[in-house]
Amino acid sequence: MSNAKVLFISQEITPYLPETEISNISRYLPQGIQELGKEIRTFMPRFGKINERRHQLHEVIRLSGMNLIINDADHPLIIKVASLQQARMQVYFIDNEDYFHRKAIFHDENNKFFKDNDERMIFFARGVLETVKKLRWAPDIIHCHGWFTSLIPLYLKKAFKEDPLFQDSKIVYSLYDNDFNSSLDTKFREKLHLEGVEKEDVEMLDKPDFHNISKMALNQCDGIIIGTKNINPKIYEYAKSLNKPLLENQEEETFVNEYSNFYDELLK
Repeated sequence: MSNAKVLFISQEITPYLPETEISNISRYLPQGIQELGKEIRTFMPRFGKINERRHQLHEVIRLSGMNLIINDADHPLIIKVASLQQARMQVYFIDNEDYFHRKAIFHDENNKFFKDNDERMIFFARGVLETVKKLRWAPDIIHCHGWFTSLIPLYLKKAFKEDPLFQDSKIVYSLYDNDFNSSLDTKFREKLHLEGVEKEDVEMLDKPDFHNISKMALNQCDGIIIGTKNINPKIYEYAKSLNKPLLENQEEETFVNEYSNFYDELLK
């Protein structure tokens, strides 16, 4: 489907953040998919390390202004955008002063996992989906990159399942070699609750670590891509055990075409 609409949601994209396997794929995949004739939108968090002046981020007033309630507190949702001129594409940024203005991504200066990474995940996931609704743009494929996006499949399949904008969307989740050794807040399950999300949907988050949030995302997605060669073997075996469409790791020269073909197969 050359005219399909593909929503890319990533925890990191170069040049806004340093080059990694995720940030490189998240930068060049949307461009390549767009060049193949598909329509795209791309989202990432506006982490404090991102230089707004250098990358010419600016607020999109018509999309900003909503408040998201997380753990009984209101958090303003700010949407910013920047253009990658050479790629002829835009990147939307989910921003909030409480969650994303610190000059670090997931760890503090002592390399300790931020205690509110769970709430930051929730805010980002809900922020992306609410913004896409405001755009009135119905994606055929929603492709999530990185553990920070792992709530997207859950929310789409449960809390947003009746929304006509997302009813026909197929969700792809990419696995990467980006494990973290810490655990998210023990109240994570209660905080992420939205209408439609049942206790059994999140029971594995009794221990909210990398393994379990990855498994939860894999349970809810429609297709799986192995984004890097050296992913956690236990997660890889779990992904294969689900018997869902799975695309193995691809070479740099061919990955755009292979991903596009994978999307098309999911939409048949």
